[in-house]
Amino acid sequence: MERMTANMTQQPNRHPLAEVFGFPPHNLSLEAARYRRNRLCPFNNKVPNCTKDKANDPLGVCSIYDDNDVVITCPIRFRQDWTISDDAAAFFFPQGTNWTSLTEVHLKDRVGKAAGNIDIVLVSYDGRGRVIDFGALEIQAVYISGNIRRPFEQYLKDPSANHDMDWTKQPNYPRPDYLSSSRKRLVPQMIYKGGILRAWKRKMAVALNRGLYESLPKFTEVSSDEADIVWLVYDLTYNPSQQRYTLQLHKRVYVRSEAALARIMSPETGEEKDFLELLQSKLDDKLEDDNSPDAPTLDVLL
Repeated sequence: MERMTANMTQQPNRHPLAEVFGFPPHNLSLEAARYRRNRLCPFNNKVPNCTKDKANDPLGVCSIYDDNDVVITCPIRFRQDWTISDDAAAFFFPQGTNWTSLTEVHLKDRVGKAAGNIDIVLVSYDGRGRVIDFGALEIQAVYISGNIRRPFEQYLKDPSANHDMDWTKQPNYPRPDYLSSSRKRLVPQMIYKGGILRAWKRKMAVALNRGLYESLPKFTEVSSDEADIVWLVYDLTYNPSQQRYTLQLHKRVYVRSEAALARIMSPETGEEKDFLELLQSKLDDKLEDDNSPDAPTLDVLL
């Protein structure tokens, strides 16, 4: 299997759809047609059908193109073959441990206030079925800016005719929104849910797409024994014989939670002079619009 590149299908950048109900748009097999017709999810959703966005009218887009990369936009997509659980368990538990996965587990703080759901809790247990240890696995898909439902619906009208449709000149062309994915979703989870887990001295794994991980600040890595968080960084690789993508672990990154949070919450500081120039430009425009007398510039004021 190979990592997807633009020349492996028919001009993938002409539209944003990388996977629809689990299959690339150019896959016109009977199996792919059945999944699209019945709105099925092949990635271990809680029910056989896709439930993304709306249960009765699901937005069955698992991943989108971003230039030559394929970006996972649905958290259920990470559940393919449950390899994420195996990868997280290798960090949480000693080899040979009996463990299982529990999904969507409610988490509360000291006063009983809901802190959200943990995507997957891995639980180790003894011969009598009693809990010995646990770790939390959070999954972070990538948000989309623009309108993905319009090309999705257009494609489904006639997959054989529209699998190579040109969507490049349509308004609101969909793109991955890495900044919102990290600041609005990932960081709050690590602060609030992660804070509770740290207080309990439990480990956390975060599964995410390679593109999202590479948009984050660089972290100071430690050994797996020193870490309480592991970033599980995944790619989608393309299997030409099956005409499908497979979830593949790209790398593991072990970090200490305090250092990781401090790094991810610290902005990359720009030059103040650039901000001053922007202020000066806006001030000049305002004074000109107001037909006011000339005012001293910021350089003079400073």
